[in-house]
Amino acid sequence: MEYRDYYKILGIERDAPQDEIKRAYRKLARKFHPDVSKEPDAEKKFKEVGEAYEVLNDPEKRAAYDKFGSKWQSGQDFQPPPNWDAGFEFSGAGSGGAQQADFSDFFSQLFGSGQFRQSRSGTFSSKGEDQHARILITLAEAWHGAKKTFTLTKPEINDQGQLINRHHSITVSIPKGVTEGQKIRLQGQGMPGHGGAAHGDLYLEISFEKNPLFRADRRNIHLTLPVTPWEAALGATVECPTLSGAVKLNIPAGSQSNRKLRLKGRGLCSASHNGDQIVTLQIVIPEAKTDKEKEVYRKMAETMPMNPRQFLKGY
Repeated sequence: MEYRDYYKILGIERDAPQDEIKRAYRKLARKFHPDVSKEPDAEKKFKEVGEAYEVLNDPEKRAAYDKFGSKWQSGQDFQPPPNWDAGFEFSGAGSGGAQQADFSDFFSQLFGSGQFRQSRSGTFSSKGEDQHARILITLAEAWHGAKKTFTLTKPEINDQGQLINRHHSITVSIPKGVTEGQKIRLQGQGMPGHGGAAHGDLYLEISFEKNPLFRADRRNIHLTLPVTPWEAALGATVECPTLSGAVKLNIPAGSQSNRKLRLKGRGLCSASHNGDQIVTLQIVIPEAKTDKEKEVYRKMAETMPMNPRQFLKGY
């Protein structure tokens, strides 16, 4: 996916105030409007200008886009890192509408998740607007439950038309057994209401930090467990890590690599739903470095001859 430099498309600097963004957009939109423009590729350029304006005119989208800094250039291969938008606070819940259908893959990757609203509607509403943010927690915090303080970033435009980021901290109770994608609602912590009406709510979407051992799939926790050939062949009882500490796991005799064993109730469990831990065996072959060690493998080949590729015959 190619990176798009929206500032370059509009011909402005990265610190341009909002009124300059509007002026640049209006000028270019008139220049490339397909109904009047004689420029080559006018329609394509008109869409590019509209996409750039959709992002840079919106303080929240602009702040998120600016997070990548200026190290990328138009046309470079680009992939947003996982959970890149964690900690940003956004208004509304809707995803982009019909006018965004022709926008680039780059736009869709960043802003097509539904986390970002399309635009401020300006429609009167007595209750304050809801806010949305993604927060990162560890799998251990999801397993045990936790009370944790997060710093959220709320993009705003100051009186000089400059984009600024305001930071505020919130303390959240993470329920035991929470799953990735689950939302925690903080009532009354959204935008102020009109005319003294109630504030909106703040919805926090849970994402998990990468763990070196475990991977979550809904409520189930997955772990790849290395075992020796003799443990797999003869059976054994070995220590196996879980989110609540090490447990004893029985390896059945004759196990092969990629065999899956289930530890009941060792996944993410809440009051009403239980997950399991799925352990995938990975047989690790010792390296034969000495003549004596190599002789062991030769005797194995003589004593237990086999052809693991026999299913390939005929291909």
